[in-house]
Amino acid sequence: MSSKPTDNKPTPRGILSLQTIAMPKDANANGDIFGGWLVSQMDLAAGVMARKQARGRVATVAIDTMVFLRPVKIGDIVGCYTEILSIGRSSMKILVEVWETHDLDGHQTKLTEGLFTFVAIDDNGNTRPVPRA
Repeated sequence: MSSKPTDNKPTPRGILSLQTIAMPKDANANGDIFGGWLVSQMDLAAGVMARKQARGRVATVAIDTMVFLRPVKIGDIVGCYTEILSIGRSSMKILVEVWETHDLDGHQTKLTEGLFTFVAIDDNGNTRPVPRA
């Protein structure tokens, strides 16, 4: 009987929906990236996932939770990973995890996570059903 080693290294949940580099214009005087910049990147990533599922226009209606675990520094490569946790009639709850990827060794560190709620909307801004499969 052979046994395989287990890898207990944490990895991102979901799929990579957005990746960018934290730039100096988005930082405070200490070189830390503003939380608002990071939240906007997370909202964009969740929007990508929501649009794909809804097959059209969506709107953010809530950020249900947000946890900042580590500061983001200028030059960090940040990736926003998304996973749909639930789908209602017109709404979707999307988990967003932000991970830094070290460019030299590929090691990843989790920076923050949040839960976003989106609704599918029509051309007039009214809610519409989220298509199923």
